Amino acid sequence: MKFKSILFVIVFVGCRLTASANYNFDARCMDAYKAVFDFRLNDARAIIQQEKQQYPQNGITILLDNYVDYISLITSDNKNEYDLLKDKKSDRIDALKGNEENSPYYLYAQAEVYLQWGLIKAKFGDYTSSASDFKKARNLLNDNTEKYPDFLPAQKDLALINVVFGAMPSNLKTFAKFLGMGGNVQAGVAQLEKLRTQISATKYSYYKDEVIFYLCYMDIDVLHNKNNYNRLMGYIAGMDNKDLLRTYLQGYVAAKTGHNEEAIANLQDVPHSAKYTPLPTLDYLLGCAKLCRMDSDAYVYLLKYIDEYKGVNYIKDSYLKVAYCYFFRNDEAKYNYYLKLARTKGYTTDEKDKQALKEANDNRPDYDLLKARFYCDGGYYDKALAQLKGKQEGELKLLRDKIELNYRLGRIYEKMNKFNDAIAWYQKAINIGKTSTYYYAANAALSIGGIYEYIKDDYMAANYYKQALDMRNHEYQSSIDTQAKDGLERMHR
Repeated sequence: MKFKSILFVIVFVGCRLTASANYNFDARCMDAYKAVFDFRLNDARAIIQQEKQQYPQNGITILLDNYVDYISLITSDNKNEYDLLKDKKSDRIDALKGNEENSPYYLYAQAEVYLQWGLIKAKFGDYTSSASDFKKARNLLNDNTEKYPDFLPAQKDLALINVVFGAMPSNLKTFAKFLGMGGNVQAGVAQLEKLRTQISATKYSYYKDEVIFYLCYMDIDVLHNKNNYNRLMGYIAGMDNKDLLRTYLQGYVAAKTGHNEEAIANLQDVPHSAKYTPLPTLDYLLGCAKLCRMDSDAYVYLLKYIDEYKGVNYIKDSYLKVAYCYFFRNDEAKYNYYLKLARTKGYTTDEKDKQALKEANDNRPDYDLLKARFYCDGGYYDKALAQLKGKQEGELKLLRDKIELNYRLGRIYEKMNKFNDAIAWYQKAINIGKTSTYYYAANAALSIGGIYEYIKDDYMAANYYKQALDMRNHEYQSSIDTQAKDGLERMHR
């Protein structure tokens, strides 16, 4: 699980508001919000300005302004822009305090601003200030819920805070507990599921798309459920938004659940127009999906991502994947050129980039193992298995490759629901790799724990989750540890 992924999920969509004294979500505000939600930020700004000119006391415009900045920051990951915009939070809180107090939106609107900036600050690594904003948001939401228990929007935000604090890495959870903040991922997701069924038949039904969006991301990136493609796509089909967001979400869910053909089709179908705020992540996802299918133009989209993206994440990972595109084409010169860029460009803030740097500095990959890895990631399990047919551990010189061969076969068989075979291969990876710095053995233990949890053998599941935790100093340490701890917690309830 990736904490940053979770942050991305929650900052991706913010608040929708409705009518109240001095909080009048009129038709123009609805148009502005839809423009924000469609990533037409320039259109949104123009509409908000029109509303301010006609109704300067409408507090909704304050929130819409905040939302524009919010979406702008998460689509750009631009640190300079963040530094310029973050001081606006206090002014907006003060302005909201000047509106009608006898409204469920009075405390809620302030909480939304704190929540949004808490998430943005965490995204940019300002964890101390972020935690303070989260605490203020939760306190305001709790007060609001006490006054207005039937006000469903507050339940959405409380669920999100529950997920955020439940998904934090251990070192951040310790700091959060010091501030009196805690969370539970399972409980937060359950709250969102309940809200999804409740909200459609209420006056707050316009929150439906947001709740579905969160649930898709939480299911995949937090709970790591990779077998719920049909259920999630059913949710998405019911979304009101028929434009960029829905098409993107269909592509994302397909890519993350091993439905690579559908992912490519959806990501290629995303509308492109100058009216939309650029979303380089679309090119990154499409490039990755095309690499999994071994398309010859995969590198085009990865390089486009590098060229247009203004943040710090996935630069090294993208350069490494471009290098692999040329590796598979036996273009030694370009492979080495982009391998060097993976070493020297970008940052190591994200675990994927840390892993990319390690791979770029490591020994040359084994052709069959690398190809099988991408086939497996794309859901092409038969092709992945065929790529490794007849490959023996004894023919591999590097310990890294010996561990990965066993791990990769375990991974493929698990995806094919052949659990006995998966456990056997995973166990071999653990036996020879448990003291290595590669992630294969630890993730194999985590995966076996997941299999036993799925078949309701809690004792064995707990045993393997503990084994995963006992392995130290390996890649993806924080992510694997967090998932293993969450698994143990579930087994001991």
